[in-house]
Amino acid sequence: MSVDASTVRRVARLSRIAVTDDEVVAMESELNAILGFVEHLGEVDVEGVEPMTSVIPMVMKKRADEVTDGAKADDIVANAPASEDHFFVVPKVVE
Repeated sequence: MSVDASTVRRVARLSRIAVTDDEVVAMESELNAILGFVEHLGEVDVEGVEPMTSVIPMVMKKRADEVTDGAKADDIVANAPASEDHFFVVPKVVE
């Protein structure tokens, strides 16, 4: 994949970053270098490599999957302008 100047300008606009014409040329080469490196990583053989969360073996801490903050429906809709059966009531916007 290759990045051209128009793509750099588009990404900069979407990112709300102001770039000059000189910066566009520099960013184009930098982004192409980054994408080249990422493509190079795709060639690495990772067959049989286990996914890891740390560089040292460790057991993930897990908590019990249980509801601990239920029965607060009244508190949640307490400040709503209109509610019914623990649901927010809003005007119909779609026919």
